[in-house]
Amino acid sequence: MLEIDRLPADVQRPAYDRSQLKTRMVHIGFGAFHRAHQALASDKLAAQGSDWGYCEVNLNSGALIQALRQQDLLYTLTEMADDSLNTRVIGVITQALHGKGDGIDAVIEAMSQPDVAIVSMTVTEKGYCYMPSSGKLNPDHPDIVHDLEHPTQPRSLPGLILAAIIRRRERNLPPFSVMSCDNMPENGHVTRNVITQMAERHSHDLADYIQTHITFPSTMVDRIVPAMTDAAFDALEARLGSSDPVAVEAEPFFQWVIEDNFVNGRPAWEHAGAELVSDVLPFEEMKLRMLNGSHSFLAYLGFLAGYEHISDCMADANFRTAARALMLQDQAPTLRTQGVDLEAYADSLIARYENRAIKHRTYQIATDGTQKLPQRLLDSVRWHLRNGTSCDYLMLGVAAWMRYVSGVDEQGQAIEIRDPLKEQLASIVAHSDEGAQRVEALLRLQAVFGDDLRYQTAFVSRVTELYKQLNTQGARATVHALVAQA
Repeated sequence: MLEIDRLPADVQRPAYDRSQLKTRMVHIGFGAFHRAHQALASDKLAAQGSDWGYCEVNLNSGALIQALRQQDLLYTLTEMADDSLNTRVIGVITQALHGKGDGIDAVIEAMSQPDVAIVSMTVTEKGYCYMPSSGKLNPDHPDIVHDLEHPTQPRSLPGLILAAIIRRRERNLPPFSVMSCDNMPENGHVTRNVITQMAERHSHDLADYIQTHITFPSTMVDRIVPAMTDAAFDALEARLGSSDPVAVEAEPFFQWVIEDNFVNGRPAWEHAGAELVSDVLPFEEMKLRMLNGSHSFLAYLGFLAGYEHISDCMADANFRTAARALMLQDQAPTLRTQGVDLEAYADSLIARYENRAIKHRTYQIATDGTQKLPQRLLDSVRWHLRNGTSCDYLMLGVAAWMRYVSGVDEQGQAIEIRDPLKEQLASIVAHSDEGAQRVEALLRLQAVFGDDLRYQTAFVSRVTELYKQLNTQGARATVHALVAQA
């Protein structure tokens, strides 16, 4: 447990009166990224006199919330570069709840506190119960089916937020803004879609109320936050002289672009490094395609090649060259950003990937691929198909995902697939032969590839060719061959 009095003198502690904080934000998904990103920004503002505090909510895992409570709602964040470590104690949390342990009604009640003006979330793409190919609510999702039948005992994120909106409306409380901080294109629009489409199934009046009174600002977030390992926890305890099961580590880089569209006020995040804009979409696309797209590309190919971390991939000159080419040759032409030096941006990403202090595992990034592929790779593939231009690196990324979800690595060892559609993927793999039939079977997965890509002959042919090459030659040789063709 974290013991503030035992921490070294160089650890930054909250330099503000925590008792003056108010619970003005509820955040759903107390994961590593939120602890290293949005909570940090609000902690910096608290040091400047802000009273915007967080109620943190985890819907499933309760261990983290319990640990946080045991150490007075405090935890440490360490920013790590190759040659430096900087640790600070985050103190901006005012409440912490666990959906199962405390009961979902307690969470709804927390969201119904009069001072709450923002509900935000980091629950990954799968938490929205939406269809990535369309951005709309998936009405057949088991949790959505349950929530429509039991609206006061929701299991899903959309159902939970809708229940809180209904309760606040019944009590004549002011509306809040709903802010997604997950990596999805137009994440605010996706959030609006799933919640209003659920509301429509209750009543037109409720859906109209949400459209009129609730805002859904989009955001773009960027910071590499690797999952903590036992070794990382041990090293941290040795440095701090105190254990911290809620601790998180991150790279020094921080970016947060926010659509300035809040119905009931917001913290002055621009004074903590955020950028408030009228349109987030160009920034979202740039980050999703150049950073997240290259991350997925490196994750699948790197894992297959035996590289445990992204920094290991960067030690391979061919992988480094391929990642940069993916960004600038295949992704950059598809973007709508203006006034941004995309070559400099690509070089900054490569430099961040080379940070060996950040142990960002390829396996971690490879999870939930069915939710990530559409916005990270496939939207760009469609752009190239429409424009008649080549995109071999994007196609190799798709082929690498197919090779990865086939479930066996290059050493013949089983890969544990972590994906919301893992049962469907396993069935497809089990009922298709290696090679072209496997590719065709996976392309029929409508939730990922929509209705169009399997009919694009050039795309299917090239992905099949690269998939076969990965099978016969392996990831390293395939990447080398593609780089050599340039």
